[in-house]
Amino acid sequence: MTPENRPEIPLRLNDRPTSARAYGWMLGGKDNYEIDRDFLLGTLPSFPECVDIARQNRRFLFRAVRYLAREAGIRQFIDMGCGLPTDDNVHQVARRFAPDARVVYVDIDPIVLAHGRALLADDAGTTVITGDMRDQQALLDHPEVRRLIDFGEPVAVLFLSVVHHLTDADQPRRVLRSIIDQAAPGSHLCLSQVVADDPVRGAGMTAHITDQGIPWRTRTPAEVDAFLDGLDPVEPGLVNLDHWRPDADQPPLAPVAAELRPYLGAGLRDTGIYEYGGVLRKG
Repeated sequence: MTPENRPEIPLRLNDRPTSARAYGWMLGGKDNYEIDRDFLLGTLPSFPECVDIARQNRRFLFRAVRYLAREAGIRQFIDMGCGLPTDDNVHQVARRFAPDARVVYVDIDPIVLAHGRALLADDAGTTVITGDMRDQQALLDHPEVRRLIDFGEPVAVLFLSVVHHLTDADQPRRVLRSIIDQAAPGSHLCLSQVVADDPVRGAGMTAHITDQGIPWRTRTPAEVDAFLDGLDPVEPGLVNLDHWRPDADQPPLAPVAAELRPYLGAGLRDTGIYEYGGVLRKG
């Protein structure tokens, strides 16, 4: 059998690292493989900010969803690239402030689907679906999305720490805008992306992660801003996530594994690589 007509054999789940499992490990999660841990431990010497970046994004999730549910009055959420369940998932945060909130989780990782379905088996107002965030029309047409989301009412679309997984060829502006541009007035887009103030260092980060088989594009803040014209940023705008309505009293995250502890605090050294984002409203 020649290489041209050899059937494609699916990779085992632990044949390459995945962003969902690596991200989960930095949040204190246990659902990962040695290949995910090796990937991170090989990345952190060059980019030690990554542990702080992951954790600042998760803290931002709490503050942003709290704002959307409590202050903006949002009752329906679509979480793109949701990752593995951990503490204070979107539906749990939203329902602290809006018990009738409905949530659709979307992820392409089969492990996320399995864990999410187990967690949400008895929750009629929340679902997790397998989907590729690059194919927004397929997600809009999905029966579970149609069951839970009324697009005649305001909706919040979340792209948290996943925009950097959209390469330029994926047309990130199209992906980010497909739903919000069709959504009812008063809808919100919430997003975050790893950025580098120095494009050269950002390109090095992109090359390193892409070489491990994970789609990645570190951008500058200005490149992210260019995707979002016409939407109104909620104060304080698009910023380093540590500066988006900080709250020292929000619930703590789980502790990190011993191997990751030396990297805690690296993001405070103003290295120019950080998670950037915020919440924007459609008028």
